Amino acid sequence: MAHGEVLEFEEYVRTRQDALLRSARRLVPDPVDAQDLLQTALVRTYGRWDGIADKRLADAYLRRVMINTRTEWWRARKLEEVPTEQLPDASVEDSTEQHADRALLMDIMKVLAPKQRSVVVLRHWEQMSTEETAAALGMSAGTVKSTLHRALARLRQELESRDREELVASALEREERERCAA
Repeated sequence: MAHGEVLEFEEYVRTRQDALLRSARRLVPDPVDAQDLLQTALVRTYGRWDGIADKRLADAYLRRVMINTRTEWWRARKLEEVPTEQLPDASVEDSTEQHADRALLMDIMKVLAPKQRSVVVLRHWEQMSTEETAAALGMSAGTVKSTLHRALARLRQELESRDREELVASALEREERERCAA
């Protein structure tokens, strides 16, 4: 790798490190593991930097490297449970509601077309600007805006529909319990 390419890579990392670290934090829950994941991805990308013809797509390339690396780590993990005679007295924080909200969000995202889903993920989860999203997806900024508007409207509609279904189901359940109790 030529000296100019090294400087170009260093400049890229300096300017994009915060956004890349946010992406890594979304992939692994522990902040230290996220830093390790990003560093590993950067090392792997450095070796391939001159092969990335369009440097505007470097973020997407790095995210793919992070996803692949995380998958490798997950497959290589070892059993970390140790059998003991007594259970520890540690309390566990109940994050059931948070997991349910995330599961619901992931489920309703399935109703979107792939292009809409990509726009929502890049704009809201990756916190990319309209212009960055347009460049990453190869579309105009106006198309990104209109696609995002339609996608969010569809998500709202789906969420409201599920809320109505849930209300009807809980009312029927309540009536059934009252009938059985009578």
